[in-house]
Amino acid sequence: MLGRLTRWLRILGCDVKYSNELNDAALIATAKREKRTLLTKDFELYRQAASKGTEAFYVQASTAEGKLAEVAKRFNIELTVNMSVSRCPKCNSRVRPVSKDKVTDRVGEGTFTHYEDFWQCRKCGQVYWQGAHWKGIREKLEKTKMMLETMREESAEDQSSSPQKTRKLEKKRAR
Repeated sequence: MLGRLTRWLRILGCDVKYSNELNDAALIATAKREKRTLLTKDFELYRQAASKGTEAFYVQASTAEGKLAEVAKRFNIELTVNMSVSRCPKCNSRVRPVSKDKVTDRVGEGTFTHYEDFWQCRKCGQVYWQGAHWKGIREKLEKTKMMLETMREESAEDQSSSPQKTRKLEKKRAR
């Protein structure tokens, strides 16, 4: 399942629809109808979607950071949280800044005392702030950025050595 990846992508501002209740045919039909890219760890689902002309991406990584790095590389997603484009990780709606006095009864007393900036989901009303948990978010994004950079370097090395590999293969075939 890619639920955790979904939440990360939403925080980064991506419009991501998620369901673990639809069957493969319904997932493919929804992606096609809504002009979305189907992200999946299920190779058979990926193959079916591709054969039906639905854009799909097969996520191969097993770690949360690896999955996010793969998707960021493929879709050129910036791994930086920008609250002006962030979406609610729960429902996918946009979040908006909200004045501190409007969240008095929605957050704990300690949170209200220690933080000034708050955001609220336009749809579900969930309130967000950059509290102590943001250290973990930043660390995970930094780790993901390092993985992404490694992926890009490996990809560049593969591309630069491709002509050499091709020549080697051609020489072997000529023998």
